[in-house]
Amino acid sequence: MAKIMVVDDSKTVRSYHGSILKSFGLEVLEAENGMEALEKSLDETVDLYLVDVNMPVMDGYSFIGELRKQKNHEQVPIIMITTQAKDEDKASAYQVGANLFETKPIRPEQLKAYIDILVEK
Repeated sequence: MAKIMVVDDSKTVRSYHGSILKSFGLEVLEAENGMEALEKSLDETVDLYLVDVNMPVMDGYSFIGELRKQKNHEQVPIIMITTQAKDEDKASAYQVGANLFETKPIRPEQLKAYIDILVEK
């Protein structure tokens, strides 16, 4: 079973994404910020990350940058899902290593399509 980590400071967003992912039969991990996600990533094999931009302690850009420095996380797919919709936000996400960039709220069928493409079965 694939394991997805939802990294967002909003409990509501984590719950929303988590319920969608669980309905697809996926295992869900949660983190409130980039630092917590980095710590959890040391002990877990994660198949996909869903990451917000604006979070306390460590934002999404910093988290992705740090995650990509780890040998075992260089190629793990990351979807940045945020309320930030400017072209420069999207460019920044891709620059630090995100695979995809979506604005909130993501539709369940869109998320499913991305998972089917990005996560190995």
